[in-house]
Amino acid sequence: MILTVTLNTALDLTYGVPALVPHSSHRVTDLSERPGGKGVNVARVLAALGHESVVTGFAGGATGAVLRALLAALPAGPATVTDALVPVSGDTRRTLAVVDRATGDTTQFNEPGPHVTADEWTAFLVSYGNLLATADAVALCGSLPPGIHVGAYAELVRLARAAGVPILLDTSGEPLRRGIAARPDLIKPNADELAQLTGSRDPLRATRDARRRGAHGVIASLGPDGMLAVASGGSWQASPPAPVKGNPTGAGDSAVAGLLSGLVEGLDWPDRLRRAVALSTATVLSPTAGEFDRAAYEELLPRVRIEEHAPGAA
Repeated sequence: MILTVTLNTALDLTYGVPALVPHSSHRVTDLSERPGGKGVNVARVLAALGHESVVTGFAGGATGAVLRALLAALPAGPATVTDALVPVSGDTRRTLAVVDRATGDTTQFNEPGPHVTADEWTAFLVSYGNLLATADAVALCGSLPPGIHVGAYAELVRLARAAGVPILLDTSGEPLRRGIAARPDLIKPNADELAQLTGSRDPLRATRDARRRGAHGVIASLGPDGMLAVASGGSWQASPPAPVKGNPTGAGDSAVAGLLSGLVEGLDWPDRLRRAVALSTATVLSPTAGEFDRAAYEELLPRVRIEEHAPGAA
C-alpha cells in the first residue's frame, strides 16, 4: 500500500469557457467536479497504475462531504483508493480552474483551506502513525492549511523515517526548507521552487545544492523540458519526445505517482524518470484536467529521452 498525505485537500472545480476575457461575463460551456489536493491526485494515478493507495489528511464541512462522496464513487480500476481522511470542523477548500478553450490556457483560483486545531492535528498524527505500519511508501504533498505549524512536514518525515517507510516530499517554501532538513528520500520541486530554496536558477547546480541540504534524491520538474534527477547513483535528465499543448493541471502529481510507483517496484532511475515524464505529458494531453491519457502514456513511455550527466558537471 502507498500512503498519500494531503493536509489541505480540495474540491476541484474546472470551468470551460470559449475564451477568458478580463472584466467581462462568461458563459460556462462545460464543468467538472473532482476530489482534489495534490496527494489525492497522486493516489488516483497510483491506483490506475495498479497500486493500492490510501488517502489521508483532513476533510470537513459540506465541501468535505462532497469530496469524500466523490472519492467513494471513483470507478473501479486495477487497484483502489481508500479514504482515511481525518474529520475537521472547518470547511474543506475549493479550487477553481478556468480553462480558456480558445488557447488552452488555465487560470487557477485556490482557497486557503480550513483552520486545523491542535486537537485535530493530534488526531491526525495518531492516524498517520497507524497507517505507516502497513505502508510501502508515503507521499507528503501540497500546501499547509491554516493552523498547521510550518515544520509539519519535517515532523511527518521524521515519523516515516522512524517507521522505515520511504518518503517523497512535494511542497514548497518554508515547509519544503524545513522538511528537507529532516532527510526525506525524495523531493520534487519545480524550477521556481528549487530557485527559491537554493538561490540558483541553474537547474543542475540547484538540484545538487538541494540534495546537499538533506534529501537523498532530488527530482526537479522542468515543465516542457521534462525532469532532472540527482541521487546517490548519478544525475539524469528525462525529456518528452516533443512539446505538447494542453491543460497542465495535475501533471506534477502524475509525475509524483510515477516516481513513487517506480521506487516501490525497484525500478532504476532512468526507468522511474521515463514513467514520470510519460505520465505527466499524458496528463497534459488528457481532455479531463488531472487525468492521464492511457493510450498517450503507453505510446510516450518508450520514447522519453534520457541523458546522463557526467559526475561534477554543472
